[in-house]
Amino acid sequence: MKKGIIALIALGVIIFGLYQWGVGFNNTAIALKETSTKTWANVESSYQRRNDLIGNLVKTVQGAADFERGTLTDVIEARAKATSVSIDPTNITPEQLAQFNQAQSGLSGALSKLLVTVERYPDLKANQNFLELQSQLEGTENRINVARDRFNGTVEPYNLHIKTFPNSVLAGFLDFDELAYFKSEAGSEQAPDVNFDFE
Repeated sequence: MKKGIIALIALGVIIFGLYQWGVGFNNTAIALKETSTKTWANVESSYQRRNDLIGNLVKTVQGAADFERGTLTDVIEARAKATSVSIDPTNITPEQLAQFNQAQSGLSGALSKLLVTVERYPDLKANQNFLELQSQLEGTENRINVARDRFNGTVEPYNLHIKTFPNSVLAGFLDFDELAYFKSEAGSEQAPDVNFDFE
């Protein structure tokens, strides 16, 4: 009878230990994933700030009657495309991030073209609103970079938590999937070809 009680106590301790491990794993995984979700929202907030500033910049530039309409149209269309791509922050996949990054890169390219074209318009370059918006855009680009880095910093502990053994066993069972890192667009490691020919 003593052996039966000892066996039941041992089994109870094992079950309790497994339960504690499962609860601890689940709660930690949820907390880490929630941190990544919140940080992704901060990335999107930085991109939204840039989109808002671009709208104001386009309005300021449109005031220059002889400004090139094609360049403005490119920026407006790229902005619309960039805002149409959305990501589910609770299930970020590499494909979603690639699509989002491609749309944002298209907007960055159109914006760069706009800012280079402005060099041909001294009155616009001297416009205080334009100069302030340009300065805010530069600061926002820095914010975007910091937000993306912070997002990647929150993905790492979550992915490590769900991929290490024995947590990986529970992660598969409880449906915790790996989150994707924000990566640069293919080819961005090469320096861009800059042409300052304003003729």
